Amino acid sequence: MIPRYLVDFDINTLPVVVKDVIVIGAGIAGLFTAIKASDNNAVLMITKKSLMDSNTRYAQGGIAAVISADDSPAYHRQDTLIAGAGLCKHEAVDVLVHEGPSGVSDLVHMGTQFDQEDGEYALTKEGAHSQRRILHANGDATGYEIVRALSEKAISHSGIEVWDDHFVIDLLIEDGICCGALVQKQDGQRLVVRGKAIVLCTGGAGQLYRYTTNPDVATGDGIAMAYRAGALVQDVEFVQFHPTSLCYPGAPRFLISEAVRGEGAVLRNIKGERFMERYHEQLELAPRDVVARAIVSEMEATNSTFVFIDVTHESAEMVKHRFPNIYEFCLNYGLDMTTDWIPVAPAAHYMMGGVKTDLNGETNIKGLFACGEVSSTGVHGANRLASNSLSEAIVYGRRIVDRINEMEHFPELHLQTKGEQDNDMKRSVTPIQAVVEKRLKLQKIMVRYAGLRRDANGLMKGIEELKRQLSIYQTVLTKREEFEFANLLTCALLTAQAALEREESRGAHYREDFPERDDLVWRKHTVLHREYGVTEERIRDV
Repeated sequence: MIPRYLVDFDINTLPVVVKDVIVIGAGIAGLFTAIKASDNNAVLMITKKSLMDSNTRYAQGGIAAVISADDSPAYHRQDTLIAGAGLCKHEAVDVLVHEGPSGVSDLVHMGTQFDQEDGEYALTKEGAHSQRRILHANGDATGYEIVRALSEKAISHSGIEVWDDHFVIDLLIEDGICCGALVQKQDGQRLVVRGKAIVLCTGGAGQLYRYTTNPDVATGDGIAMAYRAGALVQDVEFVQFHPTSLCYPGAPRFLISEAVRGEGAVLRNIKGERFMERYHEQLELAPRDVVARAIVSEMEATNSTFVFIDVTHESAEMVKHRFPNIYEFCLNYGLDMTTDWIPVAPAAHYMMGGVKTDLNGETNIKGLFACGEVSSTGVHGANRLASNSLSEAIVYGRRIVDRINEMEHFPELHLQTKGEQDNDMKRSVTPIQAVVEKRLKLQKIMVRYAGLRRDANGLMKGIEELKRQLSIYQTVLTKREEFEFANLLTCALLTAQAALEREESRGAHYREDFPERDDLVWRKHTVLHREYGVTEERIRDV
């Protein structure tokens, strides 16, 4: 169904640029990895928009790491495993909780300024954390501060070259080694980049859904191109919906950070009733999947499209100081957090699965690495613990660089790749339906059939409707929007197929026709491969 390449090309007719390390994408994963790699390598960073356009920029809550003397890696490990609902890889979690604090130190040395109180880091608590271990910056603008600091360092570094407004179309594989990528410039010209290591830092696929906290660049490009190249894709049925995104006429689905609930906010239905006690003993600080489904249940029971988050019982001074950006954003739409209940509803937020990697961030294809949300290290399991994602990016980014530094330069490869449509099928030049309409239709299908609650009939219907869009792969693609839609379609099909295969409910994956968790049969990862289809990998506890 899904072709090896999105476009036809012949490498021998294209310009070639050679660097040691090619980093595709930005955000904390791309920037941190590029900076670390540049100590010993010539690095090329490629972004399809700019260094500031990524999910990291919009991260509000913070970064989780063991900093307090009252905390420990054992506590952080336990919280992560509980949230992951039995699907975390224990070795990967151990790496995260033990190496996270030194990763935070690296961020500080690179110029990140985390909030402090009385000379100590100001730590907060979020859902499913047993301790206060969340570092934040400028109250609720942690991601922006990290990207600011890392971008400044990357731009000024002589060992890093940055290409903005370039789209990476496909990965190039020779003799089982990923040795480069096909890139399109803003003017439509194409070229080949080569390196001894290619690192995917392309973020997630939030744009699979109509309502998402992700920016418009989150179109699953890295997952899709890796899948086409033969990489293993793992656990993509687990899509985390953030319980509380702003739901107000005329306003975008702006994230109301989990840290707001961490600081004491409560959820109320449209009748004004606090309801989380009916769903989980941890109330508003229950795991995100539990809170999100509880909100949907309350919305259905009260025939409403939203619930309220209420922090009015806290002092106005505290709210404005701790959440200045959320406060100002809501105020722009006539909502005052200090006096008003804020209408919220769930929105797609984070994909736990992605390109399968080992403990050094390397995929099953030699020379191809993945870091950040595009990857599946096994840390998050079936449900990501709040604020673990930024920690994962720096911990595994550093491990990727250590592995790259051990690698020898590959011998000169005589690239013979000629990308052509499978089965000698020619690509059509017939005009296609407007990509914007196709993208909206795909998002509606995913919301309806592969959203917060799923069942077999709906998933099969969704897959059939998605398959009607397959003609995009037989079309001549030239624009970024067309490439993005093709990648979204790939990710949508993978997500729906994985969700159909997993006949149980676990973490962020909820099947109404299989509402119970089944550890005897389904305590395993769902793995997809372009040639071999759906396979499985059982959990190996340590």
